[in-house]
Amino acid sequence: MALQRRRRSYHTRFRLLIPAIALISGVILLSVLLFFSFLAPSPSHNRHLHRSLIDTGDADAPKLLRFRVPDYVNVSSRNIWRSEMSEFYYGCSTASDKFAKADVVTRTNRYLLIATSGGLNQQRTGITDAVVAARILNATLVVPTLDQKSFWKDSSNFSQIFNVDRFISHLAKDVKIIRELPKRRGRTWAPYTMRVPRKCSDRCYISRVLPNILKKRAVRLTKFDYRLANKLDNDLQKLRCRVNYHALYFTDPIIEMGKKLVNRMRMKGKLYIALHLRFEPDMLAFSGCYYGGGDKERKELGKIRRRWKTLHNINPDKGRRQGKCPLTPEEVGLMLRALGYDKDVHIYVASGEVYRGEESLAPLKALFPNCYSKDTMASGKELEPFSGFSSRMAALDYIVCEESNVFVTNNNGNMAKMLAGRRRYFGHKPTIRPNAKKLSKLFLNRDNMTWDEFSFEVRKHQKGFMGEPKEVRPGRGQFHENPSACICEDSAVKAEAELKLGKFGNGKSIPNAHVPGSVDVQNNSSEQEQEWSDQEEEDDDMSDFQTVSQLNGTSNDYDGSSSEEPELEELLSD
Repeated sequence: MALQRRRRSYHTRFRLLIPAIALISGVILLSVLLFFSFLAPSPSHNRHLHRSLIDTGDADAPKLLRFRVPDYVNVSSRNIWRSEMSEFYYGCSTASDKFAKADVVTRTNRYLLIATSGGLNQQRTGITDAVVAARILNATLVVPTLDQKSFWKDSSNFSQIFNVDRFISHLAKDVKIIRELPKRRGRTWAPYTMRVPRKCSDRCYISRVLPNILKKRAVRLTKFDYRLANKLDNDLQKLRCRVNYHALYFTDPIIEMGKKLVNRMRMKGKLYIALHLRFEPDMLAFSGCYYGGGDKERKELGKIRRRWKTLHNINPDKGRRQGKCPLTPEEVGLMLRALGYDKDVHIYVASGEVYRGEESLAPLKALFPNCYSKDTMASGKELEPFSGFSSRMAALDYIVCEESNVFVTNNNGNMAKMLAGRRRYFGHKPTIRPNAKKLSKLFLNRDNMTWDEFSFEVRKHQKGFMGEPKEVRPGRGQFHENPSACICEDSAVKAEAELKLGKFGNGKSIPNAHVPGSVDVQNNSSEQEQEWSDQEEEDDDMSDFQTVSQLNGTSNDYDGSSSEEPELEELLSD
């Protein structure tokens, strides 16, 4: 009995103790939470986590403002369609008096043959540099042959894409050019075949190629793309520009069809943007980046990536942070809207086979409903002479992009480089090259900021990447992208503008004055140079890439081979 009473007393005290313990624990937990809540900073201390409140009509139920893109933005303080500074600069490629004529320097029995590599724009770099190489060697240049064995399998020869007569005649004073190698003792003779290293200097050509020309009389250089140094004598640089910007013209049928596409875009809207969009499966697979498609994307792109047996694994997050991942169509659209281009702007999209097709393009079209391509702007009958020839189709895109009021790219491939240089030479028309390294952070965190915050940051990071004069110092980037030796300053016009600014303005000189749409080069020089330096390292890996999108025919240049699958050595620098 005594034992049972003790047990009941123990259970009674235990039942009373449990609520007491729970109460004390709750008080302690609440005190701890209140303590840490007091120490924690306000969300407004972090601008990237701060969200504004909007009035929903119920004062007691405010809602967080999500990341929303307005249809129209006020950019009246900036001219987003042209560069005001461009009037002070112009393309200049006339040879100096000391640059001897071709008939004086060309030696007999010296012939240089060039086999270009890759797609249209990669071949264009090879053709341009071939003329300069022939001049260095004092040799006669045979009209270059085009790559017909790559993935593109385009059977077009030089004269079917470029105006060969203009090419020969326009350069007659600089280099002697002939259509084919003459016969030797009545027979066709085979030239000596070799390859020069990447970015070979003039001394390199003299030491490596000239001895073979003197011995064999005719030398063929294969895989000829980016085989000439960026830095050369000033007259040789200007010769490059005369070739690329004045001698190398497309054939009349290509030009006529290209002009039709341009006129039709102008009829839809006086001003238009041309977007060179590289978002093809092969290109994305090679990049090793991830684009939010889940396990399906990883499997699809991973399968394609395995074509290159020796490619090492890449950390997608690290690649994106380093700016090595092409922007998605949606990210391009967000960048353009943040820069001030409204929803009703007309966009011409030059692209190959877009990965996931309309699913990938849908966000871009939601931001810019007026999107077109050559396939929507021309009938099948009109495109029939060009269809099936990827380089000719790419040439049409090239013309429309060149004539656009604004050109933008999601990559830094060959077409982007060639057009950037051309647009600098002919008036510095706005050419938007994404600062992917800085923008990637914004895209990842955009849901944690307001639209005003996002657009402000985009405009800040894009300074120095808008195609303005003197964005980068001479010698930075590929020469075809930044032909600084061929850009001259009109000092008279500039002086006149400074005089007017002194009379009616604030007295500041033009370089330091705030010009709408211009870039403060001095304040951004060190950071900007670092970005370009990083990009040059990326270019060495990606400049040769060309995808298999031959039906759509944009210039996604890959240094192709005759094999079924691309080889790594053809994608990377030598």
